[in-house]
Amino acid sequence: MRFIISPAKKMKTDTDTLAPAGLPACLDRAQELLDWMRKKSLPEMKAVWKCSDKIAQEAYERLEKTELKRNLTPALVSYEGIQYQYMAPAVFEDGQWDYVQEHVRILSGFYGILRPLDGVVPYRLEMQAKASDAGSLYAFWGRSLYERLAAETDCIVNLASREYALCVEKYLEKEMRYVTCVFGEEQGKTDAGHQACALDEAQRTSSPVIQKGTHAKMARGEMVRFAAEHRISAPEGLKDFNRLGYEYREEYSERDLYVFCRSVPSDRD
Repeated sequence: MRFIISPAKKMKTDTDTLAPAGLPACLDRAQELLDWMRKKSLPEMKAVWKCSDKIAQEAYERLEKTELKRNLTPALVSYEGIQYQYMAPAVFEDGQWDYVQEHVRILSGFYGILRPLDGVVPYRLEMQAKASDAGSLYAFWGRSLYERLAAETDCIVNLASREYALCVEKYLEKEMRYVTCVFGEEQGKTDAGHQACALDEAQRTSSPVIQKGTHAKMARGEMVRFAAEHRISAPEGLKDFNRLGYEYREEYSERDLYVFCRSVPSDRD
């Protein structure tokens, strides 16, 4: 079993806390992307990054200084998004780093696929960006990310955003089990327009469940931590997840779609 998770935009360099255990598997291809970006002008890269002038200027200046084999930080330590905060790798206990190193894979527009202890440097490049001579990063990476996962396992647990899950989903083969976890709220009094959005967010479920971005990111991080603490080796063990007020709801779930709902007061804002 392998979990797939998304990266975070915000990253840090920390060369003191924990040493990397290796280099990313697709480092040569990351170097191709770095070389491609260095050939572009600042306005061209700003269009790729879709960010403010200030962020673009900082990211562009960083390109020239980037070295992919120096001043490395373990990926799970470097990413600082909400999911990673709730995963809390800084306080992993005995055996939990070993678990995530074996079972967790981070999908990345720049690095392709990462193990938690692979050494990385800060970068800015989202998977949906129109980058590389291939026209898009989806085309650039093609089947390669799925094939690397398929060489390791016959069961993928999807804890990634839609943007990153697509890198794997479009290449799934019948022998690969693919389990998606949805973390949401029962809508009840939500209007019909929001319900349509909820069904799309819930990824194939026909239940009246809406998944909210921030809460889902929190739960995905907690799910990885829960799995590491309990050494879960099969997706069925994830049904016992009960953190942040979530519980598995069988009536909304399917064989390979696990829906978790949290209780929310009816008079919430």
